Amino acid sequence: MDIKQEKKFQNKLLLYSKETSEAGRRKIEDELWREYGAERVVFVLDMSGFSLLTRKYGIIHYLSMVRRMQLTTAPIIGTYGGTLVKFEADNCFATFPNTLSAVHAAIALQLAFDASNLLTSDHFDVHVSCGIDQGKILLIGNKDCFGDPVNRACKLGEDVAAAGEILVTRSAIETITSGLDFQLREINISIAGLDIPAYAVDYRKG
Repeated sequence: MDIKQEKKFQNKLLLYSKETSEAGRRKIEDELWREYGAERVVFVLDMSGFSLLTRKYGIIHYLSMVRRMQLTTAPIIGTYGGTLVKFEADNCFATFPNTLSAVHAAIALQLAFDASNLLTSDHFDVHVSCGIDQGKILLIGNKDCFGDPVNRACKLGEDVAAAGEILVTRSAIETITSGLDFQLREINISIAGLDIPAYAVDYRKG
């Protein structure tokens, strides 16, 4: 991350917390959104089975699987026009210019892990879940991101989706203007009183 850009962002957040007037806080907020705001599709990937595998085989075993996930994920995100934001623990955060590209990347990743798992023993198999949303976010030098779309994608990818699932918010699906080459199954998710209309992507044939 550009250190100056990150420091500037953090300093403005501190100024906001110290500002006593509502008008002053609104001005700082507007400045932050003007400088760091971006319309993006947010993609969050989560690896499944952390607690079970770590307890059974140890943290080194699981970290080796995380590294394999990272090496598989990064190039596929780039292939579909995405930008890798960060790897954090066993998660991956990325942004895409449109929902269709994000879904295609998620499908490609699921199929890639399906294929690589044929070559490993069961306790080394990598299984992932994916959440996708879109909207305006704060994007800090393409190295960190914040906002409701990030939170919703995290909820879908980490808290709701099972291994092998791709969940996409309805608002993200509604931005797709060309024909779909995958099937959708409508679901309704409620987390802490928050309803998130969404779809599961049925990408496996047969």
